[in-house]
Amino acid sequence: MTRPLVGITAYAEPARWGVWDTRAVLIPEAYVRMVREAGARPVVLPPDDLGGPADAAALVGRLDGLVLAGGADIGPARYGAVAHPTTKMRPDRDAGELTVLAAALDADLPVLGVCRGMQLLAVAGGGTLVQHLPDLLGDERHQPAPGVYGVHRARFAPGSRAAALFGPTAEVNSYHHQAVDKPGTLTVTGWADDDVVEALEDPGRRFVLGVQWHPEEAGDVRPFAALVAAI
Repeated sequence: MTRPLVGITAYAEPARWGVWDTRAVLIPEAYVRMVREAGARPVVLPPDDLGGPADAAALVGRLDGLVLAGGADIGPARYGAVAHPTTKMRPDRDAGELTVLAAALDADLPVLGVCRGMQLLAVAGGGTLVQHLPDLLGDERHQPAPGVYGVHRARFAPGSRAAALFGPTAEVNSYHHQAVDKPGTLTVTGWADDDVVEALEDPGRRFVLGVQWHPEEAGDVRPFAALVAAI
């Protein structure tokens, strides 16, 4: 049987390998590995405005699921805010990912958002973000040092998809300095032990789940398998 196709949104960043030093479209291999282990075929989606909604709908028509990967901050103009000094934006990703996400939601395609991807789900649903958590919390526990994941407990709402996947509580690995403030049309179903939002979902859709941590880096295939199971 043909494996389902799952698109993974990608970065466009300066990169070096071998003799080359150039911009590259790339994605951490862990996302690809998790999608494969979940039983699907990964398709990398570079930042692209897709020429508008019609092209996005055509792309989504060829996919069976969508993973919104982590990465840089979402432009605060997207949710009516002024940029914080620490906010680092990638307008090309915002434009492309919001366009393809809108088409995916219109088609009721299963969607999993990871870290930035969860925040993108909130913004697409009319929500807002906290731009710099240390201003709110007084510490950097969710992003303790460059390239170092914070580890903490999270709790999940009884009866939610998140609780069905991860149990009532779980230890999670975080690397983010922004967080969901208002979830818009989505439902908050997970919280860190300091009440930072850790999971969002849309119970009215086939599968729309966002997680603020990085299950792919922990080798946790469960959210990716749930995405594929919903196809």
